[in-house]
Amino acid sequence: MEQASEAQGAVYTVDELAARAGVTVRTVRFYGTRGLLPPPVIGARRVGHYGQDHLSRLALIEELQRQGMTLAAIERYLEQLPPDLSAQDLAIHRALVASWAPESAESITRRELERRAGRELTERDVDRLAAMGVLDRTAEDDTFRLDGALLRLGVELLDVPIEHETILASRTVLLEHARAAAQELSRLFRDEVWGPYRESGEDPDHLSAMRSLSAHMQPMVVQALLTAFQRSLSEELRTAFRRP
Repeated sequence: MEQASEAQGAVYTVDELAARAGVTVRTVRFYGTRGLLPPPVIGARRVGHYGQDHLSRLALIEELQRQGMTLAAIERYLEQLPPDLSAQDLAIHRALVASWAPESAESITRRELERRAGRELTERDVDRLAAMGVLDRTAEDDTFRLDGALLRLGVELLDVPIEHETILASRTVLLEHARAAAQELSRLFRDEVWGPYRESGEDPDHLSAMRSLSAHMQPMVVQALLTAFQRSLSEELRTAFRRP
């Protein structure tokens, strides 16, 4: 695994990394001894420095654990990843893994929200997180409904110079196209899978195959959509910002 460098983004001490990730320093060091995290860069006074790739990898490990994977299984999962994945690539892997789980939201106070975000949050920050779908305000002051799977990515985007209105417009575009894709895929599943199953007279082999497909359909579809979107977006951005 590659070591962190300042060129890869923010640099953290082990305490800062743990605070950002919402885990203990002991957990960070434990993951390091198991080889799940690359070693830090040793700087002046023998202080270890961690980069954005460490934070993204730590978030991926925590998400895999939330999905019920053992440490041994997580080790095997990480070993299969290319060694030169960037922090952004790791964040995409984490988003993909999180998408396999059922939707869940939790109530959280502002103090706990800021602790897990690793920074103080202004009212503008909260509004931006709400626009990104990371959280919703509740009737109680300083209490929110949080989608924990989106928090870290949302916090990273707070420092990106994008206007609040642009975030809202972008979210609207994504939701509209995601809904259209979901409806079309559901129609295909109904017509090409469920329909033939019903016509088969409940053949046991067909039923087993349909159940297997249903169980694996969401992660497969999400991965396919994510890959297609990444490639399309990269192509569109290259075209849009190509020098004349």
